[in-house]
Parts: sequence; structure tokens; C-alpha cells
Amino acid sequence: MSIEAIIGKILKSLRIKRGLSQEELAFQSNLDRTYISMLERGIHQPTISTLISLSKPLNIKPSDFMKLIEQELVLDKTEEDT
Repeated sequence: MSIEAIIGKILKSLRIKRGLSQEELAFQSNLDRTYISMLERGIHQPTISTLISLSKPLNIKPSDFMKLIEQELVLDKTEEDT
């Protein structure tokens, strides 16, 4: 799985868990709703500043957001190796 797809999967999971629509997340993070959609679909890769902007409304520390991405990358790599 690509890094963009992994980030999108995690972002969508966190957003749904928090009970936010794409529009609400976009508003609270000062981003465009279509950009949130593209991130979730793995079309774009966020910058560090975007991850930080998304972290607050998702109620997660940016470092924990990155840890989730790292864990998924390791899992994905392990699955590829088997």
C-alpha cells in the first residue's frame, strides 16, 4: 500500500472515530473539504504542517498521528514480505 493510501486510511478512521464529517474536519483544521477528501482517498500526501493542523480537531498529538502511520507502514511491509 502506498504511503498516501495509508495516511488516507488512518485519517478517515480517526475522523469517523471522532464523529466528524469531512466538512467539519476541514473547517476546524482550516483546510478545504475537497482536500480532506483527496487526502482520505490517497490522492495527495499531507505536509507536516497539514498533519499538525489535522491533529487538533482529531484530538490526537501529531507525534501519535505519525506513530499510527509508522505502525501501518511496518504492518504493510511485513505483509509484503510474507
